[in-house]
Amino acid sequence: MTGEDRSDAQLARLAQGGNVEALGLLLARHQAGMRAVALSLLGFGPDAEDVVQDAALLALRRISDLRDPAAVGPWLRMIVRNAARTRLRAAREVSLPDDLVLVSTGPTPEQVVDQHALRDWIGTAIEELPPTLRMPFLLRHFSGITTYEQIAAACEIPIGTVRSRLSTARARMVEALSRTSASAHDEAAVLDAARHQEGLETLAAAQRGGFGEVVAQGWSPDIELTVGGGMRGGRDLLLRGMDCDLEAGVRQRLVSSTASRDLTIWEVDVISPADDPDHCPPAAVWLLSLEGGLVRRMRLFHPVSALSPARLREYGLDHSEESELVG
Repeated sequence: MTGEDRSDAQLARLAQGGNVEALGLLLARHQAGMRAVALSLLGFGPDAEDVVQDAALLALRRISDLRDPAAVGPWLRMIVRNAARTRLRAAREVSLPDDLVLVSTGPTPEQVVDQHALRDWIGTAIEELPPTLRMPFLLRHFSGITTYEQIAAACEIPIGTVRSRLSTARARMVEALSRTSASAHDEAAVLDAARHQEGLETLAAAQRGGFGEVVAQGWSPDIELTVGGGMRGGRDLLLRGMDCDLEAGVRQRLVSSTASRDLTIWEVDVISPADDPDHCPPAAVWLLSLEGGLVRRMRLFHPVSALSPARLREYGLDHSEESELVG
């Protein structure tokens, strides 16, 4: 029996077991119905297509939540309907173009993907995206930096560009899913685990005073650093910033990570000293771009707030020096 001959229930059960081809066939089979729901609520335009693409990715992440495999068609249409209604509510509440928020009370995307072979397909499919699309997609779907505003700030691009790049990335991912066979891609899980361990070791070495050695071994001599607040510099600024944090008693704890071949995202808790609890924003994201296996660019993003003037002075920068770095 070919995939096309299987029932919805059979394909859904296969997809819940991690069969990518089965999920792709289900999405292709019900795509017309999903699009019809989106068009009925949102009308013709990019919003309807965005909702269908987001729904397909949400189905990928939450297929294990489906209780009745035979009802996969209504389930997919319900996802589209809920996403479209969320977008309509956001449009009424906010005058500016808003972000599509997909609310889930189930497992996180990372937890779901970890449970299935779909994780490896996702890793391989993400590698096919160009870096300009890959970073916003990883942030949006696999990190805690999820709103268009946060992604725009982290990537230093306009919100409209975030929307456009995410739309293009989703379309490519859904297209890849619909044509991919259920072949194994073991490299993705191995890469994620290796980069996570690298993050743990990097922060541990920093706390021991060995961050300089880590940078010397695994980072490019021409590292380009961008820090929240608009500061730009190279290796000296990177080492100076870490030294200042350590001297002030600041510690960083790795919370989560995600990676592709030439990108790494480390999300960390920033723990200020007890006698100065507001010394640093409580969280940070390390956005690392690699070339030839070495970290070539790093963007340190604080999702809560930019660096204060006090923090600028701690880095040894007054406002005039900051302007020179930015320029």
